[in-house]
Amino acid sequence: MTLSRTSSGVPLAHDLDEKPTRVRWKLFALLLALVTLNYIDRGSISVAMPMIREEFGLSSEATGLLLSAFFFAYALMQIPGGLLIDRFGPRKMATAATVGWGAATAATGLAGSFAGLFVARAAIGITEAPIMPAGGKLNAAWMAPKERGRGATILDAGAPLGAGIGGVAIAWLIAVSGGWRAAFVIAGVVTALFGILAWWYIRDSPRQHPKVNEAEAAAIEKALEEEDAAAARAAEMHAAKGRRHQGWRGLLDYLRFRSFWAMCFGWFGFNGVFYGLLTWGPLYLSEAKGFDLAEVGWGTFVIFGAGFVGELLGGALSDRWKAAGASANLVMRTMLGTAGVIVVAGLVAVIFVDGSIMAVALLSVVLFFLRWVGLFWAVPAQLGGRANAGLLGGAMNLFGNINGFITPMAVGFIVGATGGYAWALAYFVGAGAVMLISVLCLDYGRRLPV
Repeated sequence: MTLSRTSSGVPLAHDLDEKPTRVRWKLFALLLALVTLNYIDRGSISVAMPMIREEFGLSSEATGLLLSAFFFAYALMQIPGGLLIDRFGPRKMATAATVGWGAATAATGLAGSFAGLFVARAAIGITEAPIMPAGGKLNAAWMAPKERGRGATILDAGAPLGAGIGGVAIAWLIAVSGGWRAAFVIAGVVTALFGILAWWYIRDSPRQHPKVNEAEAAAIEKALEEEDAAAARAAEMHAAKGRRHQGWRGLLDYLRFRSFWAMCFGWFGFNGVFYGLLTWGPLYLSEAKGFDLAEVGWGTFVIFGAGFVGELLGGALSDRWKAAGASANLVMRTMLGTAGVIVVAGLVAVIFVDGSIMAVALLSVVLFFLRWVGLFWAVPAQLGGRANAGLLGGAMNLFGNINGFITPMAVGFIVGATGGYAWALAYFVGAGAVMLISVLCLDYGRRLPV
């Protein structure tokens, strides 16, 4: 049923007995598509890298530097992006980001030198920076606390899905378009068109969406009011001690809390593994396992596809377990601690296996459990509430993408110095250990009194 609305577009308060619409899940399906495109575009250069290296005569060290260009710019823009989201809203920022990185992806295909490639990759990093914090902000505004595990993992599942689909899609585009340059231009144009779709469907809050009925809006608001009431006492106690800060000064207030640092270092370790495999995984399959372009595409699809399935199952399991009465700390520490142990053990095993099929199988297991840590995208809203979810999401993603910047270069130097990938995999083991320690130190059940 379509409700009557006021001149401001707000649904009138009637027909409370009607069945709630499910617009929030459709919105998160769109966010899943946007993040999938995000990772197709950022990971496409890894699939095309054998051809790019040949065309430009790149060493392993130069390859690592080029792969890091995206993450350097992406990391620097995380906190500014989070502040802009909190000020202007996720709808505007997600739209601008999508159109922007589409244009930068197309520009990559037009680059005529190493410097041009580097600048284009950095431009993709700058323009993609707001998309994940915007998703975290929408998760805080649109999802009840009991649904945020699924919201976080639907959002973040676009990362392995995009990495998996991207391997096959970019390899196919290269084949049908006659080269990597045309493939990048086509991918960029498609992405920019999705920016228009983002503006058409995303709204900053349920009340602003023309398809949300009163029942859905009221249910979301009730859940958020209950969440706010639970945190009100701690906030009032803190307010009695001094004025609450916003923006950059507000971020400084969080630095004294262990959970803030555990959130940041957990994402730092996670991205050391994920971005290492995203950037160097296709080259590992090509150079260490002898895969051709098509086999690299399908191998990448299998590995990251397992991560996509694992992330969605992890989110559903988390919400179901919490709904059964388990505490947030029991659920998150058990699930993420188990995942961390399996990730570290799986990466150690990959170092010692020779067969290509076994390596793909082990990496698939690693990605399946690694992506459970996508639940971290519910943590900024838990620690900072809706008001600061964008800021904390940006801080978390800043730390993660510092490692995104470091890891491709580090692996490039390791591979160049050793002539193989064993020590690079050992580097990933260390990143997994940092992740494991951090996820066990974070208090998932407490709003930080800031």
